[in-house]
Amino acid sequence: MPRTTRHSLRCGLALLFMSAMSAAMAHDGHEHADAADPVSAEAPFVSENNAAMDRMMAGMDIKPSGDVDHDFVAMMTAHHQGAIDMALTMLKYGHNEQLKRIAQEIIVDQQQEIAAMALAVGQPLPPSVASPTQSPAATQP
Repeated sequence: MPRTTRHSLRCGLALLFMSAMSAAMAHDGHEHADAADPVSAEAPFVSENNAAMDRMMAGMDIKPSGDVDHDFVAMMTAHHQGAIDMALTMLKYGHNEQLKRIAQEIIVDQQQEIAAMALAVGQPLPPSVASPTQSPAATQP
């Protein structure tokens, strides 16, 4: 499967999942406080993902500059960062190892694409940092 198709599929599935979770959380107009309730147990996950999606949507809402290339990069960088933030939330709260590996791949792929887009329009590369999925001990010499 081509990389762009995999990327689109992953992003679509992540957004679909998050929409379903948001709907489940709001089904009766408020969040539950009962820790035994599986929906309330996911409240921190849903809350962090909703915040990530809100940041992503705000970042994608740019005023056109007259330069389609730069505008595309600005919007897509926000979109890709949103995918990174949602994947990080999955790593923080998720339990399924296969999904956690996919989340790690999303983070790496999105970081690479952000860097490639920045280079394509002559912007400096984002700062080099350890992968957010690495433990601090793994990044020290």
